[in-house]
Amino acid sequence: MEGFFYHKGEKTMKENQEFNLVATAASGLEALVGKELRDLGIECTVENGRARFKGTMETIAKTNLWLRTADRVKIVVGEFDAFTFDELFESVKALPWEDFLPLDAQFPVAGKSIKSTLYSTPDCQAITKKAIVNRLREYYHRPASVPLAETGALFQLEVALLKDHVMVTLDTTGPSLFKRGYRLEKGGAPLKENMAAALVMLTNWRKDRPFYDPVCGSGTLCIEAAMIGHNIAPGFNREFACEKWDWFKPEIFASARNEAEEAADYDIVLDITGSDINGKIIEIARRNAEEIGLGDSIVFKQQAMKDFHTDKEYGVIVANPPYGERLGEEEEVRQLYREMGQVFKPLTTWSKYIITSDLLFEEFYGAKATKKRKLYNGALRTDLFQYWGTRPPRQPRVETNEA
Repeated sequence: MEGFFYHKGEKTMKENQEFNLVATAASGLEALVGKELRDLGIECTVENGRARFKGTMETIAKTNLWLRTADRVKIVVGEFDAFTFDELFESVKALPWEDFLPLDAQFPVAGKSIKSTLYSTPDCQAITKKAIVNRLREYYHRPASVPLAETGALFQLEVALLKDHVMVTLDTTGPSLFKRGYRLEKGGAPLKENMAAALVMLTNWRKDRPFYDPVCGSGTLCIEAAMIGHNIAPGFNREFACEKWDWFKPEIFASARNEAEEAADYDIVLDITGSDINGKIIEIARRNAEEIGLGDSIVFKQQAMKDFHTDKEYGVIVANPPYGERLGEEEEVRQLYREMGQVFKPLTTWSKYIITSDLLFEEFYGAKATKKRKLYNGALRTDLFQYWGTRPPRQPRVETNEA
């Protein structure tokens, strides 16, 4: 790989080195990740499970800090077709691993194989690992009898085969991007932070409108809405795997975090409310919001669904109610759906977005959705049932008498 220079025997990546990158995403969220990248000024193409783009170390830092709906940002080290283990070994070995991995690197290899001739994932992982070890031994002049130490920073690799096409990637993120760092405690059925952000972004909510979650649990939907409303980078409260790499300059993330801090708008007043029938979980929600500095931006209160009422207009309701997946819960959950339909029916100016795996939701809610969108909450197929409220009236144009 081009793009390195040497100084006093140490290898350093050029600041303008361009990488092939992917942002991975849950099924159904790829288009949202693509939109986020374009909003950041990054051209991309969207594929199943990911968005592809190019960029420098600055791009890696920016996307890790700012992508709300992605899972990870990865460097594509190489791509090729392989139909035999020999082809896999030689193609992996031909990649410039010394450009990425120092002598003491920890580099475990994850793997997956789908509809490929080389169907044994453990064998693909083992052969990939062996090929990299051989390349590094040759480059660093280490004898085969001495194992590589692997005591340094973590470089998580993956070999992924799909229809005999191999993609070898290096994870820059570490723990998934959904781990924002603010969730001190979880509720019984927690919604991942990036899925919660996606649900907010799939609505017509704007920061000048009321936002309400009637079954808020540990507060994730409300917190993600507040972060969007304040334009807070979702990754500002955590660290990333690539920050520990010897060739990734620390000032790059320092600069990206400073820019993110300057971009945040902490002065705007938001109208965000979360409620839940469980008082203990409301306290958890409050602590989670306080952990990220949003305790004053969200009102959390203990309240049963049937007791909700409001005189506000043109708000947005987003709810992730229990799905009734466990034995004996189905009727209780469907009663909650009935209460939702009754309580929300008078709110004609409000838009409502409810995610559930119960495909009969509309029957118990009492109204057919304006639109449905298939999403995956983890491995569980769900639908986002959307009920659009009436639009606010247009403001009359103010005529000016300018000379």
